[in-house]
Amino acid sequence: MVMRGPMLHQIIKQFLQQVAWGTLDFLLVDLPPGTGDVVISLVQTVPLTGAVVISTGSSVALQDARKALEMFHQVNVEVLGLVENMSQMTLPDGTIIDVFGAGATQQTAKQYNLPFLGSIDLDPQVREGGDRGLPSALAGEGSARGKEFLAIAQRVAAAAAEVASHTEDVLEIT
Repeated sequence: MVMRGPMLHQIIKQFLQQVAWGTLDFLLVDLPPGTGDVVISLVQTVPLTGAVVISTGSSVALQDARKALEMFHQVNVEVLGLVENMSQMTLPDGTIIDVFGAGATQQTAKQYNLPFLGSIDLDPQVREGGDRGLPSALAGEGSARGKEFLAIAQRVAAAAAEVASHTEDVLEIT
């Protein structure tokens, strides 16, 4: 379904204000590229602690990431950092392939003077786990992918705590 403007704003508002969320440490909203309407609705509805921009290292994806960085700047949302998704793929024989150009997202973070929060390799086990309802992030530090997700989550949490310590906006979603 494609939605714009007032209809989309109403759904975001309902999602944030009429769901019994209980006590949350974080509420993450995953937005695909080109979702400026959703960001504007979020900013108008609740105070946002920050945004994390995720991109592959491909030049086309990084163009979208740069647009997102500019959009968050325009709406005064702190960018907590960048993450590189599908940074490289390790074949069973140990060969490493930089499918999308590993390292370019880190360079973009440096260019914008933002933290680079980490990278996630392209790994079929991540998709397989998600398809089975067992995300790699839940595998914990004992698995390579679980360790990567946990490290990034810890960096995001630390960046969010740093931003929150400098703001007086406190939001309780009831």
